[in-house]
Amino acid sequence: MRVAVTGSSGFIGRHVLSELVRNHVDVVAVTRDAGRLKDLPPGIRVLEMDIAMPGEDPFLQLGRPDLMLHLAWDGLPNYQSKHHYELELPRQYAFLKSIIESGLTSLLVSGTCFEYGRQYGPLHEEMPVQPDNSYGFAKDALRRQIEFLKTSTPFAFTWTRIFYTYGENQHESSLYTQLRSAVRRRDRTFSMSGGEQLRDYLTVAEVSRAIVALALRRVDHGIVNVCSGKPISVRRFAESLLQENGWKIELDLGRYPYSSHEPMAFWGDDRKLRKSLKQ
Repeated sequence: MRVAVTGSSGFIGRHVLSELVRNHVDVVAVTRDAGRLKDLPPGIRVLEMDIAMPGEDPFLQLGRPDLMLHLAWDGLPNYQSKHHYELELPRQYAFLKSIIESGLTSLLVSGTCFEYGRQYGPLHEEMPVQPDNSYGFAKDALRRQIEFLKTSTPFAFTWTRIFYTYGENQHESSLYTQLRSAVRRRDRTFSMSGGEQLRDYLTVAEVSRAIVALALRRVDHGIVNVCSGKPISVRRFAESLLQENGWKIELDLGRYPYSSHEPMAFWGDDRKLRKSLKQ
């Protein structure tokens, strides 16, 4: 089986590549900058391509894959930027439409828990979405466009709504990366909010395993939450990172106010994920 992965040099993408190699499939890693994909496991072909300007017959360039894992998305972590729906959304759809109409039979696309908007958890796939930032709105719009495309061009489609992912090589704005950096600087304290917000965290390795397991089935899963299904307070999450890694730093709680654009309790229902992985 040949599998193409867009966004392969990103935070989740690199881990997905490693997971695919463990499943012994032929992998094509798509990136705008091949220099970002060094020291890859053997057997991975790197294709330098900008999905905004993919060139002639991108499906042929990809080697006519049996399956595509589409993880690419530009403009993050600025979730409120108009870029997401003014530029990124039409580029993404045009690229995926071209690939599908050229013969792709199975597609998995990474979505986001931000599609749910400011609703309180637990959040399940059948709920109406209420995105309240540009990124969540654009992602949900892309999903709807792809679903409409299925009415004229049949293919297996899985849309993964990914919740809070953490791990090595995460963006510098994340809680995990900021806390680790403070420890490495030997700061005495780490300033944060009161930490009572409930969130849903999974390691990037767990997220990647779930994505690959769903994708390799090549069936029509529809929307699937990729989450733990277990709410944890941000404070407890930070404390668990300190304990698991042996980090020594004092949490300076209540230094920052709670975010006005995020609900206090936000986590996913993982029942469909667990059921899909057992099938």
